[in-house]
Amino acid sequence: MSLTVQRIREDVADVLGEDPADVPDDENLMDHGLDSVRVMALVERWRREHGAAVSFVDLAEDPVIEVWAGLLGAAS
Repeated sequence: MSLTVQRIREDVADVLGEDPADVPDDENLMDHGLDSVRVMALVERWRREHGAAVSFVDLAEDPVIEVWAGLLGAAS
């Protein structure tokens, strides 16, 4: 099963304790409370559940869902 932008948004919302509708695709997620521990949790989740070949550094460099979708090869 491949990742989708919606799945990424839902997973980010889950680690932030937010509603997915409140998580923007085009804004820096650090401004919404995402921290390094949560980024690492997402990396591990996506590696385990989706076989994602992405590192913490890849995601931390530009913490924006639209960017992550490209890095993760997510379907629209």
